[in-house]
Amino acid sequence: MSQRLTHIDQTGAARMVDVGEKPVTHSTATAEAFVRCSAAFIDAIRNNALKKGDLLGVARIAGIMAAKGVDRLIPLCHTLPIEDARVELLFETEGVCIIAFVATSAKTGVEMEALTAATIAALTVIDMGKALDRSMSIERVRLLEKTGGRRGDYRVSDTSNPEAL
Repeated sequence: MSQRLTHIDQTGAARMVDVGEKPVTHSTATAEAFVRCSAAFIDAIRNNALKKGDLLGVARIAGIMAAKGVDRLIPLCHTLPIEDARVELLFETEGVCIIAFVATSAKTGVEMEALTAATIAALTVIDMGKALDRSMSIERVRLLEKTGGRRGDYRVSDTSNPEAL
């Protein structure tokens, strides 16, 4: 059984998927991104000692704004009514784990919105801390869980349990 790519038409051209006939369903998605960074940078975040200000608050807002703007960032994504968007930053031994949750009632899911929220929050961490730690890297960007939609629920099998802030 071959699976056809939904964003490619019969001629091989990219196209937006027609969701006009799909029913509205409630969907959620949770994604993560991990920023590997130094212990000194983690201490600076914990103590709110960065020259650029409150990294945790700014990264949360950046992630939420990113979830709301995916249709302007990723070609062929539909505009969605975001009902809930949350971004949490958690300390791990070797960095900061970002968990993004997004929910909607629409004709498509919110996986890309959650992944984009986590990624943009991670980029914000790097932007706000690059003066203290130039060696930071973004790792482990992935979908952790999704609910709703035609293909049903999904949950990754090897999630970590980071220490909450």
